[in-house]
Amino acid sequence: MDKNSVGIVTPQVYTFGETDEDALKLDCGKKLGPVNICYETYGTLNSDASNAILITHALSGNAHVAGYNSEDDEKPGWWDEMVGPGKYIDTDKYFVVCSNTIGGCSGSTGPRSINPKTGQRYNMNFPVITIADMIRAQHRLMQHLDISKWLCVLGGSMGGMQVFEWAVNYPEAVSSVCAIATTSRISPQGIAFNWVGRESIMSDPNWNKGEYEECIPENGLATARMLAHITYLSEESMDNKFGRNLQENDNYSFDFQGDFAVESYLKYQGNRFVGRFDANSYLYITRAIDYFDISEKAGGDLSEALKDVTMPLMMVSFTSDWLFPPTQSQDVVKAMLKNGMNVTYCNIDSSYGHDSFLLEVDALGSLLSNFIRNSFMEVRNG
Repeated sequence: MDKNSVGIVTPQVYTFGETDEDALKLDCGKKLGPVNICYETYGTLNSDASNAILITHALSGNAHVAGYNSEDDEKPGWWDEMVGPGKYIDTDKYFVVCSNTIGGCSGSTGPRSINPKTGQRYNMNFPVITIADMIRAQHRLMQHLDISKWLCVLGGSMGGMQVFEWAVNYPEAVSSVCAIATTSRISPQGIAFNWVGRESIMSDPNWNKGEYEECIPENGLATARMLAHITYLSEESMDNKFGRNLQENDNYSFDFQGDFAVESYLKYQGNRFVGRFDANSYLYITRAIDYFDISEKAGGDLSEALKDVTMPLMMVSFTSDWLFPPTQSQDVVKAMLKNGMNVTYCNIDSSYGHDSFLLEVDALGSLLSNFIRNSFMEVRNG
C-alpha cells in the first residue's frame, strides 16, 4: 500500500427523508424518501469547519475516491493519485468528502434499492432525477456533517455539472468551485450517445422492462459502456495505444470475433463494467445528464444563469476532449467575464481525450493544489 495513501476507508451511510415532510423534493414533481447517501471522508475537519472539500464523481464513479475499502482491494479509489496525505488534494490539510449520487448503485438510493412502500425494488418505478436533485441530496449530507460552507466543490465530467449546480443553487454554501472537463449543458451529440446506450440496454431481452434479477442485461450494458468509452478517448490516444494492431493472429480471421486490439480492449471494458454497475442506474443517470442545462431557467442566457456565481471559479479543459471540447468551457469563461466575476481558465495539452481528467494527474493536480490553497488563504484571512 502506498505510504501516501489514506489507507483503509469505511464507507458511511446517511439516511434522511423518513417522513413525507422530510422527503427529498425532486424536479420531476415527486418526492423521494427515505434516502440513503453513501459517502466517504478523508482527513480531519478543523475546528471551524473551514477546510472541507466536496469531490463530485462522474457517471460511472462512486464515493470511493481514495484509499482502500479492505486489505484485499486490488485497486484504490478512482482518484487515489490525487487525494491523500501530501498529495495534490492533501488530506493532512483538508477534510475531503465524496458521496455516491442518488440514482447510483454503490450504496446511495437508486432504482435497485427497495421501495419501502412495496417491499420490492424500485426498478423503473424510481422517479426520474436531475443533476440538481443530486446536489440537493448532497446538501442534506453537508448539513448532517455540520459543514456550513465548502472550501471548494470540484469534479470532472458529470461531476463538473454538479459543481455548476452547487454554484448556482447554493452560492452561499461554497467558497470556490472547480469544474473540470465538463460543460454548462449537454450537447445534442452527447444526448445522442446516451440515447443509443440506453437503447442497447432496453433492447437486451434480459432487461425485461427493468425487472431483472439473476439474468441481468449484460450484453446491453456492456455495449452501452463500449460506446461511451469510445467518447472518453481521443483519436490520437487510440492510435497510439492500439493502431491497427491485431490482437492474436498475424492475419485476418475473416470472421466477426474481433481481430483488432482495440476491439478486444472495448470488449474487456464492457465486461468489466457489467461486474460493477447496474443497468437501470445507467438509464437514470444518463437521462439526468441529458436534462442538464444550467442556462435553461435563464432562457438560454448563460451570463444571466451565472450572475449569482460570485465565488472564484476555475475551469479546466483538455485539448483532445471531443466529448466536452474546450469551446464549451470557454463559453462559461466568457459568461463569467461578462459578469465581471473571478474566473480562472486552463486548457491542458493532452492526447488522452475526455479521460485526461483522470490521467493528467500532475498537470491537473498542480492547478487544483494552488487554487485550493489560495481559496483557503482567502477564507482564513476573512
